[in-house]
Amino acid sequence: MPQISVVIPVYNGEKTIRETIESVLNQTFTDFELIVINDGSTDSTLDILHSIQDPRLKVFSYPNAGSNPSRNRGFNKSCGDYISFIDADDLWTADKLEEQYKALQENPHAAVAYSWSDCIDESSKFIRRGGHINAEGNVYAKLLISDILENGSNPLIRRQALTDIGGFDESLLAAQDWDLYLRLAAKYDFVTVRRSQILYRISPNSLSSNVLKLETASLTVVKRAFEQAPKSLKHLKKCSLANIYKYLTYKTLNGMPGRRQNLTAARFLWNIIINDPTLLRTPLFSRLLVKIVVGILLPPQAAKSWVNQFNSLPNIQNALLKYIQINPL
Repeated sequence: MPQISVVIPVYNGEKTIRETIESVLNQTFTDFELIVINDGSTDSTLDILHSIQDPRLKVFSYPNAGSNPSRNRGFNKSCGDYISFIDADDLWTADKLEEQYKALQENPHAAVAYSWSDCIDESSKFIRRGGHINAEGNVYAKLLISDILENGSNPLIRRQALTDIGGFDESLLAAQDWDLYLRLAAKYDFVTVRRSQILYRISPNSLSSNVLKLETASLTVVKRAFEQAPKSLKHLKKCSLANIYKYLTYKTLNGMPGRRQNLTAARFLWNIIINDPTLLRTPLFSRLLVKIVVGILLPPQAAKSWVNQFNSLPNIQNALLKYIQINPL
C-alpha cells in the first residue's frame, strides 16, 4: 500500500487539471497514489485524465455533487496512512510531499504538517507571497482567529486523525478547509514546513471570489467554532470576525468596480470597525472610505478613471493586504 494518498476533486477543470496532476506526479516522494474524483465534468476534463499514463493515477467519476462530497469520496477510496488534498487549479513544488512527510516523521505527536503558500495567476505566474505563518504544536487559538493554512491544497494529514474528526462538512459551500483544520486543531498538534510549497491560483471564477457565499460560510464556521471553544478563548471572536471582514473587503475591492460591489465593501468595512476599531486610527481607513464612496456615487467607468487618475486603488489594495497580514493572526 502507498504511504500517501493524494485526492483531487475536479469539475470542468480542463484548463488546469493537467498542470496540477503533473505537479503531483513530479514529486520527489514517490510512494503515493493519486485519486482524482471527476465531479460530473461536462468539458474535456475526463479525456485529459484518461490521456495521462501513470500507474499511481486512479480516476473515479460521479454525478456532480460539489467539492466537499468529492473530497470525502476520494478519502473513502484512499488507502494511504497519510492524506493530502489539492484543488484542480493549484500547484505544488516538487518537494512538498517529501518535506511534509519528513516533518510528521520527526514530530510523531503532530497529526498535520503544513507549508507556506504563494499566489499565482491564471497563467501560473507569481502574484504575491502568502502569509508565511509559522505555528507549531497546539495551533487551535491561532486557527480560531484566522485560517493560517490559507487554502485547501496545503496540509498532509495522518489518516487516523482525519477519520476521527469525520472528514469535510458537506453542508458548507465555502470555508470548508478552515472548518476541517479547526476540528483537527481541537484534538491534534500541527507542524510547519517553512518553505513556499503551495501555489494557490487566483482567478475571477474561483470560489473565493464569491464574497457573499464566502461570508455566509465563514460566519457559520466561526459561530460553530466559538460555541465549542473553551471559555478562555471566547474573547478571540471579535478578532476572528474582524479578520474575516478584512479579507472579504480585500476580495471585494479586487473585483470589477460597480455600485453594488462598493455597497458590499462598505458593509464589510463597517463590520471591520465594529470588531476592530483600531482601523479608524490608520490612514488606510480614509483611503478605503474615499474609494468606496466614489465607487458608490459615480458610474463604474467614471469611478475607475477617477481611481486610476490618482493611482489610489493599487495602493489601497496593497495596504489592505499588508493590514490583513501584519495584524494578529
